[in-house]
Amino acid sequence: MSELDTEALAEAYNRALSLEKAGQLDEAADAYREVLALDSEDHTGAAVRLASIQRGPSPEKASVAYVATLFDQHAAAFEKILVDDLGYAVPMMVREMIVGYQPDRHFARMLDLGCGTGLTGIAMHGKVDEMIGVDISTGMLDEAYDKEVYNDLYAGDVVEFLRDIEDDGSDQQGGWDLIVSTDVLPYLGDLEEKFMQVGRCLDARGLFAFSSETLPDEAFEGADYKVGPKQRFAHSEAYVRRLLDANGMDVKHFELIVVRSDEGNPIYGHLVLAEKRTG
Repeated sequence: MSELDTEALAEAYNRALSLEKAGQLDEAADAYREVLALDSEDHTGAAVRLASIQRGPSPEKASVAYVATLFDQHAAAFEKILVDDLGYAVPMMVREMIVGYQPDRHFARMLDLGCGTGLTGIAMHGKVDEMIGVDISTGMLDEAYDKEVYNDLYAGDVVEFLRDIEDDGSDQQGGWDLIVSTDVLPYLGDLEEKFMQVGRCLDARGLFAFSSETLPDEAFEGADYKVGPKQRFAHSEAYVRRLLDANGMDVKHFELIVVRSDEGNPIYGHLVLAEKRTG
């Protein structure tokens, strides 16, 4: 955050939040735009908040700086908040979904995109020979490292990590027979490249297991995705299915679930399993 006036940024952001909470959305939008003018990397997530109050377009994703800052700040208490307070159980749902589809399958290599503190790694223990985790938050990776379930952990953007995997045309060297991604799509709007790269990196018959958040169809107003009222991206079922098909993956499971709760209210999403086609 070089050359950043942190005092002015904090003042503008806190003013924007106060105006938003007071229902003065036009004034809040002006304050969020001031935040963005002060901080081009958007550490506070002002662009997403503008979209959530319908005073700006849905960005293609939450900024890298915002997501990294958010999770670094909450890494130590993340599991208590997510699991105990918000009722998050998606990692075990992923395991049950995979086992339900192929009960006896054992995986050689699993790539956990957005591994966080390692909840999915723990859930998949005993089903995978080698686990690699990637996350943008070093604080989260420190928590995952302590669990001793991953063979390697990498800090960085998950799409950039996929992009950097060398494509040597072989299903043996560098391929993956399982890619998982839980609670990551809510920070991504446009999924085109992520799904394209997942399809490229999966071995034939490899599985892609992931969760998303969603809204009623009419709420999308014809869009593929939008920022919901809680500053997280929701994706339409039609969009997700279309991208899977376009990138050579067949849907094997697609279920509407309660992903977590928020202030006692259920947050709905999809639990999805897709398989890479052969040939």
